[in-house]
Formats: sequence, structure tokens, C-alpha cells
Amino acid sequence: MDDKNHGVTITHIDHGAGGKYIAEVPGEKATGTLEWEPKGSPNIRIATHTIVPPEIGGRGIAALLVKRLMADARESGFKIVPQCWYVAKKFGENPDWADLRAS
Repeated sequence: MDDKNHGVTITHIDHGAGGKYIAEVPGEKATGTLEWEPKGSPNIRIATHTIVPPEIGGRGIAALLVKRLMADARESGFKIVPQCWYVAKKFGENPDWADLRAS
């Protein structure tokens, strides 16, 4: 599933035991990423890092990555441990995501 918002394309790539969301911005070589790893269960994922290089910063790329993670969690039925400070911040700003947070 690709998520398009302001021309940004977000794709998800599995890396064996974990995965990565990659945000591509038209006309830019730099990409933003949100990485996750499993937490002992296929139904719980730890959001470990959200990284957006300065070249594409200030465009809401990190928020789009988190939004995609939440959409996939809702669709696939997994919960998220927000180890990454930015993902934790977004949980706080979006109370409607509370059911997606792993306890």
C-alpha cells in the first residue's frame, strides 16, 4: 500500500524480523524513515526510530510516516510500543490512537 500526501510516497519494507517505512519526496534524493522491530509477538511492534534528514525536513514527513504506521496497525491488528520519542509524542497528540498503543 502506498500513501500519497503532497506528493510524498510511503512504502513499507519488511526486514526479516523487523521493518521500515520509507518516505520519498519527488525531486529529492533524501528519504525519511520509520523503523520498527517485533516485541516477542507478531501482534506487537516497537517503533524504534523516525529519521528525516534536514534536506526534506519541515514538510511533515515524520508525521506522515507515523500516520502510515498507525493505519497499518489498525488494518493488520497489531499494537505499537513507542520507543521513538516522536512516535510517543504523536500518540499524545492523537487520543484516537490510544487503542493502538501496547501496554
